[in-house]
Amino acid sequence: MTRGGARKTAQEPERRCIATGEVQPKGGLIRFVVGPDGQIVPDIMGKLPGRGIWVAANRAALETAIKRRLFARGAKQAVTVPEDLVAQVETGLLRRVTDGLALARKAGLAVAGYEKVKGWLDAGTAEVLIQSSDGSERGKSKLRPPHPSGAFIGCLSAHELGLAFGREHVIHGALAAGGLTKRVVEDAAKLSGVRSEDGGSAPGKG
Repeated sequence: MTRGGARKTAQEPERRCIATGEVQPKGGLIRFVVGPDGQIVPDIMGKLPGRGIWVAANRAALETAIKRRLFARGAKQAVTVPEDLVAQVETGLLRRVTDGLALARKAGLAVAGYEKVKGWLDAGTAEVLIQSSDGSERGKSKLRPPHPSGAFIGCLSAHELGLAFGREHVIHGALAAGGLTKRVVEDAAKLSGVRSEDGGSAPGKG
């Protein structure tokens, strides 16, 4: 897992970002479609019908696409772009990440709490370290991302992590290896990029 999102594989389809012109794996892009009313709709799940319009999963690319009216060019027709499109994308990605974490928790692939997370890290069970963006830096520094993956998610607040784990708030969490984990890491990379002013992404090597 890299700082840019999911690993590129030979089988992974690629698409071109309408804002940057770069071709990259779909895992690092957000798909949009034109709704029946001509409005641009974020397709977070990647399953809506219609011609896909792809934008790199970072705030700068999204803002460029909106400012330069690139969605109409990508759709090859006149479209309406909602004023809160970036917020819609962020909300949709946040829901995907928290839902994915909740499913992983129910499947026994995720734990929360300093002691449990430390235990998983020490035992080599943890594939990904998760820490809240608003937690104490001193407290968070006591745990390090698992070796050798170095995978880390740090784009969620303690409250948002709490929603995923059924608690009021969570500072430390961990994910074990599994299909759900790959999905959560990929979605979290997108969310981090959309939330970052400089277009960076969080899940990666710590």
